[in-house]
Amino acid sequence: MATTGPSRIVVIVLIVVVLVVAGVGVYLVDQWLTPKAISGPTAVQVGDNVTVNYIGSFASGPQTHKVFDTSIYSVYLDNITYPKSLEFASTHSGSASNYNPLGVYVGSYSGQYTVNNQTFSGVVPGFWQGMIGMVVNQTRYITMPVSLAYGPLNPSCEATLPLNFTVPVLQVVSTGNFTAQYPGVFATPGVTFADPTYGWTDVVFSVNATDVSVESLPTIGFVAHLTGWNATVTGVNATTISLYNDITPSNYGNLLGTFSASRACGGGEPTSHFLIVGVNLANSTYTISWNSEVVGQSLTFRVTVVQIVSS
Repeated sequence: MATTGPSRIVVIVLIVVVLVVAGVGVYLVDQWLTPKAISGPTAVQVGDNVTVNYIGSFASGPQTHKVFDTSIYSVYLDNITYPKSLEFASTHSGSASNYNPLGVYVGSYSGQYTVNNQTFSGVVPGFWQGMIGMVVNQTRYITMPVSLAYGPLNPSCEATLPLNFTVPVLQVVSTGNFTAQYPGVFATPGVTFADPTYGWTDVVFSVNATDVSVESLPTIGFVAHLTGWNATVTGVNATTISLYNDITPSNYGNLLGTFSASRACGGGEPTSHFLIVGVNLANSTYTISWNSEVVGQSLTFRVTVVQIVSS
């Protein structure tokens, strides 16, 4: 009897199976040989909590390139590579423990909160907007205009004063205030001492039960060392001492003065400092501002991302 061969249907099925297996094999080989996209590191985006190290410096004005703020202790110590602004010393501590990465909320936010014992807070728009897209350990220079930094100057926190001014020869101080105004001085007639404000010689002229009279004894040409600059005595008579503030246009932005008592500006923290922001020799005046020195200026921050805490 003749051997019966495979039916046509079986042959067709076998051919189909072989083709399918071959096709799958070709697909797998192709997938193995095709380069795969490598997922990149997480980038900063709006809503993230990010810690950063930074150096803030001026990008405009007479203090351009001077550092006004930093989170890095070595930068605080290095005044050659990183010259500091006029108000830097009054707002920064010399303790290394006060220099740590800053916790930043990436987005529009004015408050402060804590995540895993780390404090995060809102920052000026130019700061957080410039961080978007950065990755951990990346450093970027972010320069921002006034509108994205601390905003324009508040004119109510400025004053124009005369370069020429006078003070009385004789001052009468209550016995209760004498010690505070002239510390370490005995209220005894004839006692002489250096004036705590101007440096010239004062003498206790007279004393009674309620008041102490103090007479100032400067000479013409005496240079008084004020808080930030000098003033020269230009005239003395029986009642008045005339002085001239030794301030020139070249001093603009380079002189820091001190108020006898702190004053607030635009709802911010009270300050005891002011800057010379203008000199008009024709009018014999100068202008002071107790706006914070960063207000009204373009700024540059060198920012390095330390950690992206969450999204």
